[in-house]
Amino acid sequence: MSAGSTAPKPGDPGVRTGRTAGPGRGGSRFGRLLRGGRLLRDGVHGGPVLRLFARWVRRPLLPAVRLWRRNIQLRIVAGTLLMSLGVVLLLGIVVIGQVRNGLLDAKERAAQSQAAGGFSAAQDRAATTPSAPGQQDGGRAGASVNWRSTLVEQLASGGQSAFNVVALSLDTGDTASRGARASGEVDPTTSIPVELRHSVAQGTGTFQKFTRIHYTSGKASEPGLVIGKRLNDADGDQYELYYLFPLTQEEDSLTLVKTTLATAGLFVCVLLGAIAWLMVRQVVTPVRMAAGIAERLSAGRLQERMKVTGEDDIARLGEAFNKMASNLQLKIQQLEELSRMQRRFVSDVSHELRTPLTTVRMAADVIHEARVDFDPITARSAELLGDQLDRFESLLSDLLEISRFDAGAAALEAEPIDLRQVVRRVIGGAEPLAERKGTRIVVLGDQQPVVAEADARRVERVLRNLVVNAVEHGEGRDVIVKLAAAGGAVAVAVRDYGVGLKPGEATRVFNRFWRADPARARTTGGTGLGLSIAVEDARLHGGWLQAWGEPGGGSQFRLTLPRTADEPLRGSPIPLEPEDSRRNREQAAAGRDQESGRLTSVPAQPAGDRPALAVPPRLPAPPRATVDPTALPGSGARVVARAATDTDGGGAGTATAGGNGQLEREDGTRGR
Repeated sequence: MSAGSTAPKPGDPGVRTGRTAGPGRGGSRFGRLLRGGRLLRDGVHGGPVLRLFARWVRRPLLPAVRLWRRNIQLRIVAGTLLMSLGVVLLLGIVVIGQVRNGLLDAKERAAQSQAAGGFSAAQDRAATTPSAPGQQDGGRAGASVNWRSTLVEQLASGGQSAFNVVALSLDTGDTASRGARASGEVDPTTSIPVELRHSVAQGTGTFQKFTRIHYTSGKASEPGLVIGKRLNDADGDQYELYYLFPLTQEEDSLTLVKTTLATAGLFVCVLLGAIAWLMVRQVVTPVRMAAGIAERLSAGRLQERMKVTGEDDIARLGEAFNKMASNLQLKIQQLEELSRMQRRFVSDVSHELRTPLTTVRMAADVIHEARVDFDPITARSAELLGDQLDRFESLLSDLLEISRFDAGAAALEAEPIDLRQVVRRVIGGAEPLAERKGTRIVVLGDQQPVVAEADARRVERVLRNLVVNAVEHGEGRDVIVKLAAAGGAVAVAVRDYGVGLKPGEATRVFNRFWRADPARARTTGGTGLGLSIAVEDARLHGGWLQAWGEPGGGSQFRLTLPRTADEPLRGSPIPLEPEDSRRNREQAAAGRDQESGRLTSVPAQPAGDRPALAVPPRLPAPPRATVDPTALPGSGARVVARAATDTDGGGAGTATAGGNGQLEREDGTRGR
């Protein structure tokens, strides 16, 4: 299809749907072949009977295929056997060919020598035998037949079953078989090839041909060499004399050679296979041992070691592997000890700071209540002291919570809760901050109950963190809180239209103490551990906490929880990328433009009656947004980069409820 052409669609003029097009519309032979191939493909892949048959045929082969793919020793031995068999076959073919050619050449030279002597003796006998004068034609023919019979007997008597002799008259039409004589009960009609007789009848030299010798006594036929020549008898009449040499001994010798080569080749193949199995076993066994020990090391059994014997390369590999395992065990023990010391230090410091912090808090409260009697500078200092003490207490609480997560001591108190009530409490607590920011919080999808087995305290902490962050970074625009439930999952998404996230930031937003903009001041006194604690709370529920964002287009954080505790998640009822994202808006606009361009048509009118039409300007193709490769669905984040020519800063969009009963398929990897 050339550039700029449009593929025909169902409903366009000249296109018929659901039936075979005529000539010029896909009804050519090539089109019929394509349709036939498509029907055959659909039948093969879509027919339940064929699928069951293919599964039934493939099922017995699966164990063998699995064994072949997993066993390197089997592959090497089988390859060695196949290559050995190929070498033996090639060698056998060459040897048998040489032996066969040698036997046939020797037999051919001996037969030619014997036949030449016989032809010479027959010619000499014809020259020395006088013809009887005055005989009629019948008498002359009878004498010729008797002479040939005597000649055949004399010539064959010197062969001692090494050859047979046949004398035939020339084919003259009416005397085709007159005077045929043969020794050794040979059938001259079927033993002498017709092509050889034609050659002998037309030439004057000696001719030969390999054929099969047949007998009139019922004896089995056997391969042989026939040598013939045209001669003259005592009366001067021409006749054909043939020597037939059986090749039974040569055939027996060749059979013996074949049997010997086959037996020796089979023995060599088996011997090479056994040698390959023994040699490969010496290499594969340590590798298998190392693989098993590596699996046990990965399972946490750090004391496993390989058994090393000898001083070869395999032994050096085993020693290096054991040294590596020892170093890994030492490093892991050191890291575990350091981690335990750090967790203990954080926990101890947090607990130890509780007592002085309580004392300082009591003193600060007294000073804060008496600030009305202070001068303005001292009163402001008392207010700042109270605010920073609040932040200090929040930081201590977060550190204690993080230490519990690190130590694996966090416990989940799950019970059936309605997430709508949790969302209302969170929004009620965030209303003062939203009023100061000029932000409106909109809740969607709260018409139906959204019930799940969860820890209300932890879910409320996660949602409070998401809503407060959205209000703080929303640049005074609306914040959309969306609830949905479908299948075995419930979800809450918090959407803002603020500065958004840059490519790669959504994968780091859940790291501890990470800030998207270090120069940006925190107006709510955050500690930098909120999202880290939130993602740990989501993991504790067996759920996901994922992030999406685009520069200048805001961001969306989605919390997905299973309806029932300990039930695995297979998807989320709310898409991670919102419907009003820049990419979705561009795709929707492009689809509308294509639809309007395909459906809009202007009837032809006279030039004088046709009004002027306002032609809208041609919009440039929307640039494709680049996606960070690490920000994929299910990995905890997804970030869409700002296009180079896009100047949309992202306003307050209108979100639609996502609880339509369909799940967005996501990877089971939970958010970081």
